[in-house]
Amino acid sequence: MKNLVALLILIPAFSLAQKPKLVIGIVVDQMRYDYLTRYWDRYEEDGFKKLIREGYNCKNTHYNYMPTYTGPGHASIFTGTTPENHGIISNHWYDKVNNVGTYCTGDSTFNTLGSDSDHGKMSPNKMLSTTITDELKLATNSKGKTYGISIKDRGAILPAGHNADAAYWFEGGETGKWISSSFYMENLPNWLTQLNDKNPSKKYLEQSWETLYPINTYTNSIEDNNPYEVLFNTETTSSFPHNLPALVDSNNHYSLIKATPFGNSILKELALALIKNEALGKDDHTDFLSISFSSPDYIGHQFGPMSVEIEDTYLRLDKDIAEIINYLEKNIGEENVLLFLTADHGAVNVPQYLIDNNLPGGYFNMHVLDSNLHEFVKKEFKVDSLIKNVSNYQVFLNHKLIKQNNLNIETVENSIATYLLNQKGIAKSVTSTSLKSTEFNERILANAQRGFNQIRSGDVLFVLESGWIPSTNPKGTTHGSPYHYDTHVPLIWHGTGVKKGESNQEFVIPDIAATLAQLLNIQTPSACSGKPIVDLIK
Repeated sequence: MKNLVALLILIPAFSLAQKPKLVIGIVVDQMRYDYLTRYWDRYEEDGFKKLIREGYNCKNTHYNYMPTYTGPGHASIFTGTTPENHGIISNHWYDKVNNVGTYCTGDSTFNTLGSDSDHGKMSPNKMLSTTITDELKLATNSKGKTYGISIKDRGAILPAGHNADAAYWFEGGETGKWISSSFYMENLPNWLTQLNDKNPSKKYLEQSWETLYPINTYTNSIEDNNPYEVLFNTETTSSFPHNLPALVDSNNHYSLIKATPFGNSILKELALALIKNEALGKDDHTDFLSISFSSPDYIGHQFGPMSVEIEDTYLRLDKDIAEIINYLEKNIGEENVLLFLTADHGAVNVPQYLIDNNLPGGYFNMHVLDSNLHEFVKKEFKVDSLIKNVSNYQVFLNHKLIKQNNLNIETVENSIATYLLNQKGIAKSVTSTSLKSTEFNERILANAQRGFNQIRSGDVLFVLESGWIPSTNPKGTTHGSPYHYDTHVPLIWHGTGVKKGESNQEFVIPDIAATLAQLLNIQTPSACSGKPIVDLIK
């Protein structure tokens, strides 16, 4: 008996918490954190409010790298690390080895399922780390099912991981159907083919986009008729209502739905159909479904964060999320579902709106920079074509030519970095040599460093001033910076294993996968740099 007691003392106290039968990961494309607070009084009780009221709200969650784009955002959420490790350095980037542009999920070795186009020639193979969904597959010996769905291919593929059962995304144009890649299977499942046969987006494009409530109640937004919004093709005003039937032909047919809140609605319908037809959450092996709502990004780019269109989009998305929650509770059980909601990045206010309100902002012409930079380097080093590419706030150099002309790479890098700092609108520049040899603590440069992949990134990186975007169009907006408007996003947890509460402590996006690993009692992804948010775990 004494030996048994002694043995028990040596064994640490450990208990396996109840595992969820289904994990739902909701990513809202381009959701700033302040969309929760700004529209709070207008949300209903069963959507965002229910998640926050009954779950755990991490109020100060940030992306800790740049560029804050869709591809890197989704990869970082699910790998638990940053582009320096998972390799998804942008949506598109310059492949300096093969001297071509590349797309984060593009893969010509596979074929499209559900269409005759090339839009399904995709895979997750450019992502260099495992995901939390990959680890779930390993932990359950592939008995747990994993799926990713989104309007965007990258929003479906990257979260689903390398060993998913499927990823589905929407093809617009004249197709208007959900498609996939032969990376996952040989044919679309029958239930999805039947859903496609019903033409999921048609009914929404046969109606006008009216505001959900009387337009005079949209007091959290600027005037509907304002000069900061991009018009749909053939539309004469950006004001409500948007006559969708009249706009279909001139806006790439079914692609029009992407830039309306009804893109969220058809994705919600796909999610519910998938959960039902694939019997998710119906056995003892945890399943995982990632749902990435892309339409807020299309709408945000076009109309800006202060628009009535964005406010209406989130009021409608609140209802779509409430419908998903209600379905899960009725069909799987609240106690069996773990749900988290976050975003892949935020967005800056339309710079012209900032300028007109005496706030920092501006427009940076990347084409002019590209031309001027080539001229400067040619004059400085008496060699033409030393620069191979300028993209994604990076300058890629021709190393072979630098060596042939007996130039010092660090000298060339430093010269370019100094030149960049003298350009109006550029706040910081840093060389790859510095990024490889120095660990930066200052927030902006540290974010740039965590977005720098030694194999794929360029030789000089630069950061624009706050409020500046790489555009010459004074309408619409974008994202990609290391500033708070792009990095601060929601992170809400709800369901199995989650305490009720909130925290103002700063968390970073890689913490999501680390926390999921703890809640699921599985291994963290292979390159995970995040830490578990222990305070939310029961």
